[in-house]
Amino acid sequence: MRTRLLVLMTGVGLLMPAVPVWAHHAFAAEFDASRPVKLRGTVTKWELVNPHSWIHMDVKGDDGTVTSWMVEVGSPNSLFRLGFTKNSLPAGTEILVDGYQAKDRGNLAVGKNLTFPDGKRLFLGGSASELKDGSAGAEKK
Repeated sequence: MRTRLLVLMTGVGLLMPAVPVWAHHAFAAEFDASRPVKLRGTVTKWELVNPHSWIHMDVKGDDGTVTSWMVEVGSPNSLFRLGFTKNSLPAGTEILVDGYQAKDRGNLAVGKNLTFPDGKRLFLGGSASELKDGSAGAEKK
């Protein structure tokens, strides 16, 4: 009886660290695969935080109005493995982000790829990587 209880408690103890992983949301919980966006703008802030990093950017519309967007990207560790450094996105950097808009249609997106003015392209390693099609929609200027 004691052995059984010890094995059960050990098993429960080993599974406890996995509980937060189950709570992590998938792409479809927050973003809409049928609403691809291309955001061309200027970085205002880059937050390297877990579990997702964030790119804040200003996107200028055809009428000259500036709209602030937040783009969810991968964790700092995954971004560093993909070629980013802490200095990759200083404020003022011009970028083009391919991604998908949030289901609530607000100024929130998940990024899939980022392109610099010189043509260098980096994968953003976020939850958009779950999508296999690589599609991108109309460019938001």
